[in-house]
Amino acid sequence: MKPTRIVTFGELLLRFSKTHGLRLTQGDTFTSKYGGSEANVAVSLATLGDEVEYITRLPDTPVGHAGAMRLSELGVDCRRVLYGGRRIGTYYYEEPAGMRPPKVIYDRHGSAYSELAPGMIPWREILRDAAVLHVSGITAAISQNAADATFEALDVADEMGVSISFDINYRKNLWKYGADPRQTISRMLERCDMMFGDAIEFEWLCQRSQPPFTATDSHFTMQMDEYRAWFDEIHDRFPRCQHWLMGMRNMVASNHHTLTALLWTEGTLLQAPILDIPDVIDPVGVGDAFMAGFLHARGAFPRDKQRQLDYALAAAALKNTIPGDFNLAFDDEIIDVVTHQHNIHTLYKTTI
Repeated sequence: MKPTRIVTFGELLLRFSKTHGLRLTQGDTFTSKYGGSEANVAVSLATLGDEVEYITRLPDTPVGHAGAMRLSELGVDCRRVLYGGRRIGTYYYEEPAGMRPPKVIYDRHGSAYSELAPGMIPWREILRDAAVLHVSGITAAISQNAADATFEALDVADEMGVSISFDINYRKNLWKYGADPRQTISRMLERCDMMFGDAIEFEWLCQRSQPPFTATDSHFTMQMDEYRAWFDEIHDRFPRCQHWLMGMRNMVASNHHTLTALLWTEGTLLQAPILDIPDVIDPVGVGDAFMAGFLHARGAFPRDKQRQLDYALAAAALKNTIPGDFNLAFDDEIIDVVTHQHNIHTLYKTTI
């Protein structure tokens, strides 16, 4: 039997926000939640019933242990989390409102994760019975040490035949240690089997303008020929990667978004329905929910690429309705969204 266990690797963060939509400069009370891209993927997968292990380094303090305990409570295997260093990385999140966009302020310098180094994590033991290793551009953005540890993980996974899943996750404000982010992320992509990014990240990586996605409802027409040429071009640059996933979001208003996604695989380009989300509660972690949904759907629907894509987008859409970084949507809820959108799409096609 093929292994199905998924390993995710990255930095666990503590997120601080003000209550009731206040700005960071207002009020005197913060709420806190744990999160971070690769941890978000792990929690989503565990919620969907997958076997998933999360690898990170946390300070040996109550705050560090509480983070691992929270993930363990949600079904993530954290037994091999490393402990050491001085502090946990944090970020401050200001919720969007009306015409005011969200604001993120990182405070990750000197975190326990940033001081990782090659040789600290027993990757051969961890990946021995793993099917997938999931990382993102953030894992290499924090420090040179963390970047070196990330490439060590990728090299061992490659040598052991473990599939590598990658999220571009380009965050300009994190790349402070002198590395070229486009060059580093390109090196990571050379080792990857499946990749996700939003259209803006694809545009940054390829240095090519994206076709506009300005959908205000589900009837928007995509410029599929332009996207197909774009995917063909990037696949020529990184021929190992066989699954290219692109997410698109249009913020009609701070609490009204439209979402869709594309999957290029084996020369075929597929599009998910355009989902209209009029009551967004928390958009943080939507891309992570998408990637987790896709990884789960690959096992659940191994021969149905369109269903894999539709499932991933439905998972991402539901994350918009859940506060915090983690997507706590269950499989039956995601299936309901997929089925509903399929019925709406079929009805729309038969009436035009």
